[in-house]
Amino acid sequence: MSNDQSPNVPAERDRREAVREKAQQVKAKQARWRIARRSLLGIGAVAVIAVGAVGVSFALNSREARSQAFPDAATDDGFLITSASQVADPLADQTVDGSAATMSAQATPPADEPAPATEPTPEPTATAAPVDIRIYVDYMSAEAREFQTANASQLSKWVGDKAATLTYYPVAMLTSKSNGTKYSLRAAGAAACVATHSSDRFFAYNHELLTNQPAVDSDGYSDQQLADMAQGAGVSDVGTVRDCIEGETYTAWAKAATDRAIKGLPGTKGQALTATPTVLVNGTEYVGNMDDAKEFAQFVLTVDSNAYYSTATPTPSVTPSAPPAG
Repeated sequence: MSNDQSPNVPAERDRREAVREKAQQVKAKQARWRIARRSLLGIGAVAVIAVGAVGVSFALNSREARSQAFPDAATDDGFLITSASQVADPLADQTVDGSAATMSAQATPPADEPAPATEPTPEPTATAAPVDIRIYVDYMSAEAREFQTANASQLSKWVGDKAATLTYYPVAMLTSKSNGTKYSLRAAGAAACVATHSSDRFFAYNHELLTNQPAVDSDGYSDQQLADMAQGAGVSDVGTVRDCIEGETYTAWAKAATDRAIKGLPGTKGQALTATPTVLVNGTEYVGNMDDAKEFAQFVLTVDSNAYYSTATPTPSVTPSAPPAG
């Protein structure tokens, strides 16, 4: 019987070898697939990490760029008034919803009411150089509002007559006085937006923020309302200004500018900002009544006269000598 089965042995062996070889091929194919799959997963993970890293980097760079945004219009953190021909009438009804506020050089009495008699206000004289007036304002400061309301018209006239240069410095001394909304900081940043993108309307917007300021310890205006006020002040590029204000582009700058002012004011001998408004005329601080326009005008005239006489050099007169006696 064993002789009858022997011829089948090689065939059985060949079949087992073929099955084993096939199994090894399948195993090798599966191994290759696993390796390829792991490679693909690895590449995908790297790609996801890379995309995430790019996203994080973009976010950080955007935040850094925003925190470092500096208004190009500023010089030593102040904005020189380039146009002061109009200011908002403090006696008119003001709005913060985007409708234009009444704009005029000064309030006009009703037709049937005679204009009140006023004494002439002293004005700076025409000297070799205009009087340099610098005003540090916090848009929640009641005294800053009083000063602006009393002096806006004559400041506008002096700038128009080129008798004075006028620079405003928005600061945020009262940031903690708005129920956590940081109104002073946001308002200063909003002013920087208008100064940067619509400089000819900065004086009007600055006046609007001061004369229609919210009460201390209130929430203040929202960013949208601040943008509406800019539109009401007549800014030219409304979309850009609104994006700047509502995006709080310059709030970080406003904080840094305030910190710099507290450490020392440029153009002074180590004087630091301690309160607002701080008004400097040719570097000399005005300490009179903030709501008395005539007192401030007299102070400006005095400083201007001192500057004139301190720089003027008298020319000696030459008297011809008498001829000798014959």
